[in-house]
Amino acid sequence: MSRHVLSLLVEDKPGLLTRVAGLFARRGFNIESLAVGVTEVPGLSRITVVVDVEGLPLEQVTKQLNKLINVIKIVELDAASSVQREHVLVKVRADNASRSNVLEVVNLFRASVVDYATDALVIEITGDSGKVGAFLKAIEPFGVKELAQSGLLAVGRGGKSITERVLRG
Repeated sequence: MSRHVLSLLVEDKPGLLTRVAGLFARRGFNIESLAVGVTEVPGLSRITVVVDVEGLPLEQVTKQLNKLINVIKIVELDAASSVQREHVLVKVRADNASRSNVLEVVNLFRASVVDYATDALVIEITGDSGKVGAFLKAIEPFGVKELAQSGLLAVGRGGKSITERVLRG
């Protein structure tokens, strides 16, 4: 199995996300990560999907995705030619005895404290999956009370944009 990151440019239409996810489910692929959001073009959204599959079945799913009327463009992004980031909010136990140690880890990973309570801190971190994973492992001994993690977000490196290519025709 190999990890693939797909960036889909799609029209904002009800039910499209369900149809996209359904294509992967029908093939028996587990979606590792799924992130959806607006783009710089009104009426268009970007779906970033991360799946672990072999090459040929992914090609079949990509062809089926291209047949969906609201899917405009699909690009596979490899790590070398794209910027890939995750976003995490984590609530960690931090009493008077452990707070300074937690803050050391936060500073080491260039994370940010976004909420403060007497017994806990909410910390925000953004980075590649390696950095996020290492941070979560380092913060775990203090006691993770709650965790919310976004799906992977990715865009190609350089000046080219998939939306520009689509809009130009």
